[in-house]
Amino acid sequence: MNYISTRGVAPDLTFEQAMLTGLARDGGLYVPSEVPAMSTGEIAALANLPYEEVAFRIMRPYLGDTFTDDEFREIIAKAYAGFGHAARAPLVQLGAGHFLLELFHGPTLAFKDFAMQLIGQLFQTSLTRSGDRVTIVGATSGDTGSAAIEAFKGLDAVDVFILFPHGRVSEVQRRQMTTPSEGNVHALSLTGHFDDCQAKVKDMFNDFAFRDEVKLAGVNSINWARVLAQVVYYFTSAVALGAPHRKVSFTVPTGNFGDIFAGYIARKMGLPIDKLVVATNQNDILHRCLSTGRYIPDGVIPSISPSMDIQVSSNFERVLFDAYGRDGSAVSQLMDELKGGGFTVSQGALEHLQALFLSGRASEEETSATIARLRETTGELLCPHSAVGAKVAEDHLDPAVPMITLATAHPAKFPDAVEAATGIRPALPPRMADLFDRDERVTRVENDLAEIEQFIRGNITN
Repeated sequence: MNYISTRGVAPDLTFEQAMLTGLARDGGLYVPSEVPAMSTGEIAALANLPYEEVAFRIMRPYLGDTFTDDEFREIIAKAYAGFGHAARAPLVQLGAGHFLLELFHGPTLAFKDFAMQLIGQLFQTSLTRSGDRVTIVGATSGDTGSAAIEAFKGLDAVDVFILFPHGRVSEVQRRQMTTPSEGNVHALSLTGHFDDCQAKVKDMFNDFAFRDEVKLAGVNSINWARVLAQVVYYFTSAVALGAPHRKVSFTVPTGNFGDIFAGYIARKMGLPIDKLVVATNQNDILHRCLSTGRYIPDGVIPSISPSMDIQVSSNFERVLFDAYGRDGSAVSQLMDELKGGGFTVSQGALEHLQALFLSGRASEEETSATIARLRETTGELLCPHSAVGAKVAEDHLDPAVPMITLATAHPAKFPDAVEAATGIRPALPPRMADLFDRDERVTRVENDLAEIEQFIRGNITN
């Protein structure tokens, strides 16, 4: 299994190389040269298996000879041992034909734990074997950063630097990043919004002298291993509702397109997914693009679902690559146009995307109303991101096909928004009850590449 860049210039890599590299040197994102298909019988055989076994069967074909079967099974076992629910990703019914996939039972109470806990173990095994050391730099709108710091803190072969937008994450999200005491992890509060953080990470990867000097690696959803780990829960949830013998639909609250791209990969592998619905908040660039073909960022508006406050959706490049017939030069041109203010998807590519995805948006008022209504009618407390998904899902329900909405974070990560909607302030799980008593360790940085690179140089472990 080789991995190719969406911009068609960087050399093909193995799984291990792509994992450790993150962003391709031509600025593109790595994708598998082919997507392995599963037969109906192989999918049906996943029923009633432990989550870890499903994860092994889904991901193993993508790894080549990077890890032995025994190594990979041990990696998976370690990755999910700290989850707070035996099912790892349990389903809860919200209404007739509508189900909630709870992805918030990991160590930092967000769906990012499924990928980050796995990638932490993948990195550790690989680097221990080679004797190498890497510097991980990531950008976060809230959940990726805390999941990365939790996954990599204290590991011997890794230094981690996470950029987050100052004042634009919830207090719980911030404290999950700033309270770990391990010296190999660093939280950097950047003046700006998430797209500024993400741009600086890409700038560092494109500064090849710096990249090589500090042995830069990435764990944002630009890293293929992140996407791959998220494919698994599409299979576990769909099979639980009768796949492959019946179709299942999914609605995914998303800003960076990584989580729904994992659903796209699951469908390409053979999972009978009917609808894949992109759910956005008021920062609705993905919904606008899928509706009109115009991808024009118009500024980030802070919302009660801050992890979706994004205008430059990195993983959208991966699906554009397929929509344009895997033409790397066409994708490169679109990304150049994006730097100049935006681009328009060609008619053929737009028709391809519209055949694959539906989309919708939820306003702030609709999000709060959905939190309140579902608490009243089901007893479930949803975080605002999950509520965006639930509202958009309700607009696309089909009585003949079950709809699964991905619940991406625990409501206690966004207590102010939940309390404003319901009058109930959700409590953190007991294992995190002392979060607000822990000392914080954070560095303020300006939106300046040289300043950030200087800080990283001065704080990596030699």
